[in-house]
Amino acid sequence: MSKEFWKPGNMVYPLPVVMVSCKDKDHKANIITVAWTGTICTNPSMVYISVRPERYSYDIIKNSGEFVINLTTKELVKKVDFCGVRSGRDVDKFKEMDLTQEPGKIVSAPMIKESPVNIECRVKDIIPLGSHDMFIGEVVGVNVDGKFMNKNNKFELDKANPIVYSHGEYYSLGERLGSFGYSVKKRAK
Repeated sequence: MSKEFWKPGNMVYPLPVVMVSCKDKDHKANIITVAWTGTICTNPSMVYISVRPERYSYDIIKNSGEFVINLTTKELVKKVDFCGVRSGRDVDKFKEMDLTQEPGKIVSAPMIKESPVNIECRVKDIIPLGSHDMFIGEVVGVNVDGKFMNKNNKFELDKANPIVYSHGEYYSLGERLGSFGYSVKKRAK
């Protein structure tokens, strides 16, 4: 059976799905769900989010120069979806979804307390790309929920039940299949 050829499109799936929190100059906080996100650089730590210019959070992030990437979990999936389909122009998403604003340690944008990881970012650049503009963010702080630290002080995100997004669907992650470098690791004799 041969492969079907499709017009150009993004087929890099699954993707992390995150809730990005931000706050405007009048101190009104908002959350936008984003699947176009990822790591750009390790040192300095840089990430990106891509947002359509017509989205309510776009101008908030552009004008404040700050945002927080909040990782999502199976427990948060309904809230994740709501924050992606409702506009902050019309509804207070923190209130409607019973999410707790927690002050950032570095940025003025709030963190979402219920998230296991909050990545505080400052906008370094905005790149117009077409339907979305890419916000390049320098990571200025990472906050992790201590209940996911093991006895060796290693963070175990898998215990938080993280979720991913693929073609309009949310999925939980499955079993661990290996760890970095396992394919070349020498076996004990």
